[in-house]
Order: sequence, then C-alpha cells, then structure tokens
Amino acid sequence: MKKSFESIVTLLQQQFTDSEFQVQPKGHMPWVEINSIQIVEICQFLKSSPELYFDYLTCVSGVDLGLEKDQLQVVYHFYSIPFEHNFCIKVTLSRNTESGILPKINSISQFWYGANWHERETGEMFGIVFENHPDFRRLLLPADWEGYPLRKDYTVQENYHEIKVQY
Repeated sequence: MKKSFESIVTLLQQQFTDSEFQVQPKGHMPWVEINSIQIVEICQFLKSSPELYFDYLTCVSGVDLGLEKDQLQVVYHFYSIPFEHNFCIKVTLSRNTESGILPKINSISQFWYGANWHERETGEMFGIVFENHPDFRRLLLPADWEGYPLRKDYTVQENYHEIKVQY
C-alpha cells in the first residue's frame, strides 16, 4: 500500500527513537536529513521493512553547499515499485578543507547494487569517500586526475599529460 511522506517519516521516528531527523515536508520532493553514521541502518530498514519495501535506489547525488558553509551533501532518492511511493534522504558532511581529509560515509551498495556506480561517480566528482564500497575505483576520470570537478572550489588544471584542458 502506498505510503505518504508523513507516514514514512512516522515509521522512521518509531523505529529510530534516539535519532533526530530534520524534516522538510514541502516542495516537489520532500526530504529527511539524517546523521551520516545512521545511513546503513536506516537504509536497511527502508529496504527490508514490509510496509515500505524501497526496492529501487533511483539516484545518489552529491551537492556542494559552498565554501561559506564548508559542507557537502549526499542525497539519496528511493522508490518502491510495488507500493509506488518514493522518499528522499539527505546527509550533510563537512568538507574538511582545513584538515585536508576527505569526507566519509558508509556505502549502501550492499542493499542496492545500483549504488555501486552512483557512489563511485559522487566520490569522484565531489571527493566523498564511500567506506566499505566493494569497488571504489574511478569511473569517469583517469586515476591521476587532480581535484573534484563538481566542487565549487575546483580549479581546472591547465594541462593533463600535455593535453590542454582549459578552453
């Protein structure tokens, strides 16, 4: 049976009573923001709950919230084919620009095989590391490419192996 956004949020709140969720119920795609350390257990619940059964991971995307906020986001879009409901989760991570350490979040590829490529692309373009990913090698760019092209602070290198990059 198709669930409303509000009823899905209620089920999450009942299941994860110690968790705080930031909920945005308005707009074209309502969303819930969760803490990054809970991504695996919440995704497991979304997939395995008979009431929800999110059997399709539509997309995993990165978002750069800008240098002022010094944060990146990972946005997950889920869909249940049999129940025809959808859901969106956001996770905000620190850019770690001061320490130089890349932001990390656990992979959810054990639940949805499609997360494999989505996470690899997001990692490559935004510099987010998906820990416990089964094959976190580059997907789109060469292994020795410098930087993360979809970050707002990205500077395009002038040359790559004597090939002019900037145009």
